[in-house]
Amino acid sequence: MSEAQEAREAQYELNKRLVEAILFASAAPVPLSRIMPYFSEEGMEQKGLRDCLKELQEEYAGRGINLLEVDGKWMFRTAHDLADMMTTEKQVHKKLSRAAMETLSIIAYHQPVTRAEIENIRGVSTNKGTLDTLMEMGWVKPGRRRETLGRPLTWVTTTDFLDHFSLESLIDLPGMDEMKAAGLLDRRPAIETINQDDLFMGQVYKDEEAEAGQDEDLGVER
Repeated sequence: MSEAQEAREAQYELNKRLVEAILFASAAPVPLSRIMPYFSEEGMEQKGLRDCLKELQEEYAGRGINLLEVDGKWMFRTAHDLADMMTTEKQVHKKLSRAAMETLSIIAYHQPVTRAEIENIRGVSTNKGTLDTLMEMGWVKPGRRRETLGRPLTWVTTTDFLDHFSLESLIDLPGMDEMKAAGLLDRRPAIETINQDDLFMGQVYKDEEAEAGQDEDLGVER
């Protein structure tokens, strides 16, 4: 092999390494037009650049990363057959908003309770997203409909709610002060005005006729 030929092959290998480095250093797919300026001094033609890319593509074909061409742009990507093996799941602890904590507490202590009743206790309207969040967490679910005008939907807690808070039954729910200390009950006046006696489960399930009469007095829409 002549010295000239050896020099050309050495330059070709250097060019190939440079292409490889450019692609590794780029966070986005790279078109040929962005690679060519690096080879202006060496006089590499576009055909020679494509040869380097094709050769690199073959070399990486059986590795953990592959060299791909998509819409005229080149990029390194994880091998397709390894994608599932690299997928990881991470449990993210989502902090409940103040509205969600209040709503959850009211449902826990007053279930089955309608949305209108929740709003009456809190003193503010309940965003639909608040109940959706609690449902996604698996802590509340729709209960039976009230046999009253409009047949409003009620809300109740789930087994997951009991399990998360290490409760065997609703009777084991902590008192008001304990709920506040745990951060599950806000200290806003709308919550503090709840009658303490009503928080015991023995008085939660009221007679439906009595509830209907009470709601009429309060102007609660069912």
